[in-house]
Amino acid sequence: MHLSTFAYLQPTMEQKEAMDRTRSAAKDYCDLLYQVLPDGPDKTYILRKLREVAMWANIAITRNPDGSPRT
Repeated sequence: MHLSTFAYLQPTMEQKEAMDRTRSAAKDYCDLLYQVLPDGPDKTYILRKLREVAMWANIAITRNPDGSPRT
């Protein structure tokens, strides 16, 4: 595992802006899904997966183009 796997990597200003945009889009989509999906285990699963996707999007924004962690 890369040494930076569990380290905090300070995002650049451009990366922060991209993270804000993706987080906002994920929140908007979450709000829509919350309204239109019936309550139950599928809704819970979908909302948790969206949360996971949003997290991985932020990670991807802070990585190098080849997917390797920044150092």
